[in-house]
Amino acid sequence: MIDSIILENVNKKYKGTKIIHAVVNVSLRIKKGEFFCLVGPSGCGKSTILKLIAGLEYPTSGKIIKPDKIGMVFQSGALLPWLTVEENVDFGPKMNGLNENKIKERTTKNLQMVSLEELRKKYPRELSGGQRQRVGIARALAIEPDVLLLDEPFSALDTLTTSELHEYLLKIWRVTNKTIVMVSHLLEEAVLLSDRIGVMKEGEIKDIVEVNFPRPRIDKEKEFSPLVDKIRKILSN
Repeated sequence: MIDSIILENVNKKYKGTKIIHAVVNVSLRIKKGEFFCLVGPSGCGKSTILKLIAGLEYPTSGKIIKPDKIGMVFQSGALLPWLTVEENVDFGPKMNGLNENKIKERTTKNLQMVSLEELRKKYPRELSGGQRQRVGIARALAIEPDVLLLDEPFSALDTLTTSELHEYLLKIWRVTNKTIVMVSHLLEEAVLLSDRIGVMKEGEIKDIVEVNFPRPRIDKEKEFSPLVDKIRKILSN
């Protein structure tokens, strides 16, 4: 399978009163169409890697090979509050200079993908947290990215809403065959969703764990408990 994203000996340092080494000599290959998840404790560098892939940050050293078109979904949704749902999803295609008919077509398609077409004239303040995140996903998809990045997108949501959004995300992944890279602080979530899991600690990827049993995994908790325990052991060493 073709690699979609390649990191070679990537380092990221932040200079302040002291130098913070956020990412330490990371080498990683993520396959095209793969659902890859990064897990680890707060401050371990997983969100920094996502920003490096997105081009929001640049490595201090090392090399990153990635597609040009990358969409990103943030933890808070990061919607523009003065724009409607439709206008938020329109935003990226408009910035890319698409014609009006093409923009309308993309917006409708992606709002249908997340079952929010009937709310297209609503403003973010009128939506629930889960609905705002679904708009964020539709907005990221509207630029037709090769890679979809998600930075702990469900961490502020309740369990039921998170479960629903897991289903939407897996449906989008199956239908679009996009490469997805997601950061999560929940080991169970990573095992539930991904093909492989990069386990991070202190800026390094300590191990990559493969998840080999078939989806849907919602009824297979007993099967993936040993895998969750394996990841916990890696993090504790």
